[in-house]
Amino acid sequence: MSEIKKPDIYKMNLPADLKKLSTAQCEELCGDIRKILIDTVSKNGGHLASNLGTVELTMAIHRVFESPKDKIVWDVGHQAYTHKILTGRLKEFKTLRQENGISGFCRPDESVHDAFISGHSSTSVSAALGIATAMKLSGDKTHHAIAVVGDGASTGGELYEGLNNAGKSDTNIIVILNYNEMSISKNVGGMAKYLSSMRTKESYQRTKGRVERMLDKTPVIGKPVKNAVRNSKNAVKNMILHSTMFEDLGFHYIGPIDGHNLEELEQGLMAAKAVNKPVFVHVNTIKGKGYAPAEANPGEFHGVGSFEIKTGNPDVVLSDSFSSIMGKELCEMGEKNKRLCAVTAAMKYGTGLQYFAKRFPERFFDVALPKNTQLLSVLGLLL
Repeated sequence: MSEIKKPDIYKMNLPADLKKLSTAQCEELCGDIRKILIDTVSKNGGHLASNLGTVELTMAIHRVFESPKDKIVWDVGHQAYTHKILTGRLKEFKTLRQENGISGFCRPDESVHDAFISGHSSTSVSAALGIATAMKLSGDKTHHAIAVVGDGASTGGELYEGLNNAGKSDTNIIVILNYNEMSISKNVGGMAKYLSSMRTKESYQRTKGRVERMLDKTPVIGKPVKNAVRNSKNAVKNMILHSTMFEDLGFHYIGPIDGHNLEELEQGLMAAKAVNKPVFVHVNTIKGKGYAPAEANPGEFHGVGSFEIKTGNPDVVLSDSFSSIMGKELCEMGEKNKRLCAVTAAMKYGTGLQYFAKRFPERFFDVALPKNTQLLSVLGLLL
């Protein structure tokens, strides 16, 4: 049995060549990409843990879909480093976050593969819905708008407004939740596992769609039969799986999927692609995957400066950073002023507020990614 030839990522035409590779070859590439991420961020600083967690997911997206015809919106944008590597920016990747280098976030003026300027803002679903609607109005029924929702973005209120509109839109929008901390109602039991695996098969989705279209065209009895089948199916499914919030909003739900298993990811995304209606794909990933220090402490490796790869130790002592000095000084101020409160938007460690949170937990507020009204309501406590 001949050995699998390892592809040279530096000699590939990306992302097109990804579709020519076997799963095993892509898994080899994922290992190479992780080494590139760790090496580059160790020198330049950047967001490491979130990007290490999305390597296989990004690979699967680019193998199943066709960027830039299919539009990918990354939210949060700092999980898109692998996307940059796989869309023709590998040679420039060493300039990440450097003057005149490539950005640490998505930028349409940097690449046609960056569909939207996204940072840490919970705007991806709304943006993808706008793109999907434009596709529909222009007669494009083939391609999709894909919103990849990451850690912090899933705490923002605007995301749920986008989901509310997208679920009832009848467009080719796919929302992928990269879930790396909590769990959404784990399904238990053999039948639940079976139904979940069935829903991630492309053939199942295509057959289901053909049967529904045939019944729609059958005079007199077609629609009643379709409704009866759907109602009985939903009753059984809800009894075993329970209904998810996303299905209640109008999405076809697929998942949960192992976000580090390429075969599972591609199967699930192919199934989502076959639906041609709003789809919500739930993917579980591990922040910091493949680099022990980041897996052990993903919060510390969320946004980092330069560090030593072997140990994970920062080149600059953390206590010397501006955020840490500010955080400790705020503690001293909080000791003197009992009315002083601290507010952060899902960035306790990044802003140095972990010290204040530990000393004055009753006066520390993590409001996730808020709208101004939410933030103002908390700031009202200071008055």
